[in-house]
Amino acid sequence: MRKFLAATFMATSVFALQCVIGVSGSAQAQEDNRYGGTIRSIVVEGNRRIEARTVQSYLLLEPGDAFDPNRIDLSLKTLFATNLFADVSIDRLGDDLIVRVVENPIINRVIFEGNKALKEDKLKEEIQAEPRGIFTAARVQSDVQRILELYRQSGRFAVKVEPQYKPLEQNRVDLIFQITEGPVTGVRAINFIGNEAYTDSRLRSEIVTKQSRFWRFFSSNDNYDPGRLEYDRDQLRQFYQNNGYYDFRVTSAVAELTPDQKDFYITMTVDEGRQYDFGEVKVETALEKLNAQALQAAVPIQEGALFKGDLIESTIDSLTYAAGIAGYAFVDIRPQLDVNPDTGRIDVTFVVDEGPRVYIDRINIVGNTQTLDRVIRRELRISEGDAFNRILLDRSKNRVRALGYFKEVEIEEVPTDEPDRTIVNVSVQEQPTGELSFAAGFSSVDSYLLALSASQRNL
Repeated sequence: MRKFLAATFMATSVFALQCVIGVSGSAQAQEDNRYGGTIRSIVVEGNRRIEARTVQSYLLLEPGDAFDPNRIDLSLKTLFATNLFADVSIDRLGDDLIVRVVENPIINRVIFEGNKALKEDKLKEEIQAEPRGIFTAARVQSDVQRILELYRQSGRFAVKVEPQYKPLEQNRVDLIFQITEGPVTGVRAINFIGNEAYTDSRLRSEIVTKQSRFWRFFSSNDNYDPGRLEYDRDQLRQFYQNNGYYDFRVTSAVAELTPDQKDFYITMTVDEGRQYDFGEVKVETALEKLNAQALQAAVPIQEGALFKGDLIESTIDSLTYAAGIAGYAFVDIRPQLDVNPDTGRIDVTFVVDEGPRVYIDRINIVGNTQTLDRVIRRELRISEGDAFNRILLDRSKNRVRALGYFKEVEIEEVPTDEPDRTIVNVSVQEQPTGELSFAAGFSSVDSYLLALSASQRNL
C-alpha cells in the first residue's frame, strides 16, 4: 500500500512539474509574442487639437523598429512629461503600435473672484496659468500656492484659494480662482529672550516689524511677513555688532498665530555674548607700489576703540580709494579678524592684494525726467567697455553734481553673472531748473514794451 502511494505521489509530482513548465513556457511565448517582431505602423488615437505627427515625434520608436518594452516605457513617460496629455496608453495590435491619448484642455480665460486687497494684475504676474496655455492639475495647484504666498506676504494668513474650472466647447476651460482673503494678520506683541544689554523697547526700535497699533493704519509694517522677520534678524545683528557685540546671534525667531487667526506673537531668542574693543589694527600688502605704512594712515580705526562692524566696511572703502590713487584700480582687500575672548579685544589685519580686472558692461541713468541722458553722460569720466575705476567713478559723481541740476546724485556698482563685468547705475533726483522771466517798459518811440521768456538750463 505504501509503495502504491509513493508511486502515485511521484507520478503526480512529475505531472505537476510538467504543467508548471508548460505554463511557464506558454507565458514566455506570450511575452515574446507581445514584444517580438517589428513595428509596421504607429497609429495615434484620441488626438483632437495636437497633430498625430507631433505625438509621434515624442516617441522613441518608429516603423521598422523592434517592439522594445524599455523604449515603449520611455516613450510613455516622455509623452506624460510634455504636460499636453491627461492620459496616455501604448498598446500593440498585431504589428501596429497604438498610441491612445487624452489631451489636456486649453485655458480660455483666467478669472479671479473675491480679491480686493490685491489687484488682478498683481495676481496674474505671479501665476503660470494664462489664456491659451495648457491646463494641468499640477500647474493649477502650484499657482494656488503662489497666490497663498502672495497674500501671506501682505499679512493675510487666513486666506483661502479654491481653484475651479468651467468646461467649454473645443476642449477649452475657464480657470477660476475663488479667493477668500480673510482679515489682515497683525503683530500683537514682539518679545525678546536673552537680552540684558538693551531693553525690549530698544530692540523693537531697531527692527522693521512693528506691533499692531491703531495709529499705524497707514503702515504695513505691523503685518506679519516671514521675509521681513529674516531681515529683522540681520538688523539686530548689525545693531549689536556696531556696539561691540561681535559674537551676537539670534538663536531663534518664532511666530505663533493666535487661536482667532488675527494676530501673531513674535518671540526672538538672542545670545548677546560679550562686548569687544578693537585690538591691534594693521595693513599687509605685497604690492610694489603700495606702502603698508602709508595705507595704515588711511585706516579710521583706533586701537582700544569700541568694536563696530561698520568701521570694517569703511576701512575697506578707504583702502580701496588709497590703492586707486597709487595706480591700482583693482584690489582685493580681505579683513582677517583674530577674536580673543579672554582680553575682550579683536585684532584686525587688512590684507591688500591685486584683484581681477573688471570692465563696465553697461551704464544706466535713471531718475532724469527733464534732463537728457547725453547731458549726464558727457560729464562721466568712464564709458561702457572701460576698465572699472573707483577714482574716475567718484570724479564722475562730483562732475554730475556740479551741474546744479540735481538734488541727489548716486552712482553704484551692480555685479553681473560674468565675474569680469559690472553694471554702473547713475541715479539722480532733479531739482527745478527752468526759468520764466517777464519784463515791461515804456518808450516814446515804441510806446509800451512787454517781454516774456522761458528757458530750461538742463537740455
